[in-house]
Amino acid sequence: MSNPTPAAGAAPVEAPTGDAPILWTPPKARAEASEMARFRRWLAAERDLDFDAYHPLWQWSVSDLAGFWSAIRDYFDLGVSAPGEAVIDREVMPGAHWFPGARLNFADQIWRHVAGDPDRPALLWRAETEAGTLTRRELAAKAAALAANLKAMGVQRGDRVAAILPNRPESQIAFLATASIGAVWSLCSPDMGRTAILDRFRQITPKVLIAADGYVHGGKAVDRMKTVSDIAGELPGLERLVIVGHLPDPAPRPPHAVDWGPLLEGAEGPPETEQVDADHPLWIVYSSGTTGNPKPIVHGHAGILMEGMKFGLHMDLSERDTFMWLTASGWIMWNTQLMPLLRGATVATFDGAPARPDMGEVWRFAGRSGVTCFGAGAAYLTACLKDGVRPRETADLSALRTVSATGSPLPPEAYDWVYDAVSPDIWLAPISGGTDIAGAFVGGNPELPVRSGEMQCRWLGMAVEAWDEAGNPMIDQVGELVCTKPTPAMPLFFWGDEDGSRLHESYFDTWPGVWRHGDWIRITPSGGAVIYGRSDATINRRGLRLGSSEIYRAVEALDEVVDSLVVDLEFLGRESWMPLFVVTREGVALDDALKDRIRTSIRESVSARFLPDEIVAMPEVPRTLSGKKLEVPVKKLLLGAAPETAANRDSLANPDALDAYVAFAEAHRAKAR
Repeated sequence: MSNPTPAAGAAPVEAPTGDAPILWTPPKARAEASEMARFRRWLAAERDLDFDAYHPLWQWSVSDLAGFWSAIRDYFDLGVSAPGEAVIDREVMPGAHWFPGARLNFADQIWRHVAGDPDRPALLWRAETEAGTLTRRELAAKAAALAANLKAMGVQRGDRVAAILPNRPESQIAFLATASIGAVWSLCSPDMGRTAILDRFRQITPKVLIAADGYVHGGKAVDRMKTVSDIAGELPGLERLVIVGHLPDPAPRPPHAVDWGPLLEGAEGPPETEQVDADHPLWIVYSSGTTGNPKPIVHGHAGILMEGMKFGLHMDLSERDTFMWLTASGWIMWNTQLMPLLRGATVATFDGAPARPDMGEVWRFAGRSGVTCFGAGAAYLTACLKDGVRPRETADLSALRTVSATGSPLPPEAYDWVYDAVSPDIWLAPISGGTDIAGAFVGGNPELPVRSGEMQCRWLGMAVEAWDEAGNPMIDQVGELVCTKPTPAMPLFFWGDEDGSRLHESYFDTWPGVWRHGDWIRITPSGGAVIYGRSDATINRRGLRLGSSEIYRAVEALDEVVDSLVVDLEFLGRESWMPLFVVTREGVALDDALKDRIRTSIRESVSARFLPDEIVAMPEVPRTLSGKKLEVPVKKLLLGAAPETAANRDSLANPDALDAYVAFAEAHRAKAR
């Protein structure tokens, strides 16, 4: 049964209001040369739609879904073998079908760039022990050879090809080969635990598994052959295991394993693609799986193609660009790296420890690669700020035009750091979306000014609003992030969710027919957006509610604190209790003086209402593979949940970090008895 109000309750009432200061305004020449400006001019010329500002363009894009998405298709000249008559069959969520009757293949949009300039780099890559370049011609040829070999292994349209690979060219080659033949791709990072990988791949029963024998991180070679062999042995229906060699001296391979290298030889590309229905599955990605079995989220060829082209529009990407996002292969941003290839851009990938030999190495690689658009998790940029990194002084960033971030809210201090330490003439364009939609709800626009701590706009085609607990839209107040209209990149379904109940419960159970994303958001008066963190990790102090990011901003502004985590425990018949866990800089003790400075910072930056009941030193903050803090699992531990049910350790980037919280929870409950 549907709940008429959000489970998290009312929105915070003490959030900042009004527009933040402008940090950067695009020069007129840059704004007019942007992809967004070209799109607006095309709409005027081809559709007789004249928009002199972004907000009316956005309003049109969410009120005329068929008109907007057909414009994306036609503006980018997206080839389909049978266009279909309708853009959308019905505007409902869930259940809308996009481009019914159309036939296409996502990979075709990438392969169309090969003929124009086959020797242009498609991938520039760097791992800890080697680096290299793949041209468009080379990428296409290797994908064509692998596609033919997958077919020879019996892989057909709709079969699943799973992979355990790092963010290196092998993963992109394998995806493009899989997509080209109409098979369904799914990827896990090689540093994920055995149980976490099995929890994902068992649900989708792959026919072929492609896995690295190991990886190198922080100068340490990690052999994964035994783990890979065990995983392969426990996957029902698996017919072939392909091993990609990364280690000089790995453990013996299973006798039935196939070597990766010969599978890439003897073909010229691009591969001949299988034309599939618009809603044919392209890939399967997963929810974080921190509190239960990960949800296998299925996206389709047409939806991801449309969202990918729109990503290029909002991020101002074209063939002139080199795009880099600092990501592991287990995060949705690995998938997002494929979007610039749709526009003919070059993609630079970095695999390894970002702090080796120091935090400036990522920036130096970006400079050497001529990166024009650089993105990373917000946690990486704030870590650079904390460490005093000044990329403009240590790397040649003359080609860099754009910096972006996602994964968690980027605080205003990090905005200031980018303009001071990276470049005063940079477009800072953070985005916020999710694995669920393989894209962004809010983010950048190359024609708009950048305001401190704000994302510039709601993205085209995204009917995003901030709702109060009664379902009323609000401006300049913090509420639940909802999307009131369907978009092509929303999940087709969850794999194995035959009746759609898991999908409905995940997004539509609060307000039927309306997507509830689970984030706090404020739409600013100028049309920008601020994300305040997950709404299910809300701080509730005597009826006043606040997103946890506000407290993190205050606490982590102190030089002595490198990380923090806060939860609020609400008990029936008792007052709430809010502990704050902090990680201090090496050599710094959490003494009474530092605790007082933390309280003062919260009091002055947030409110005295949100002072913690206890401040506790911890060695680490547990995080998901995509860098999100484990607020809800820690909250469950403190409320008495068993450790094995509170969080799935194999889904964490640093599973051992949870031990200290388990011990603290046990001690706290014993003291409270």
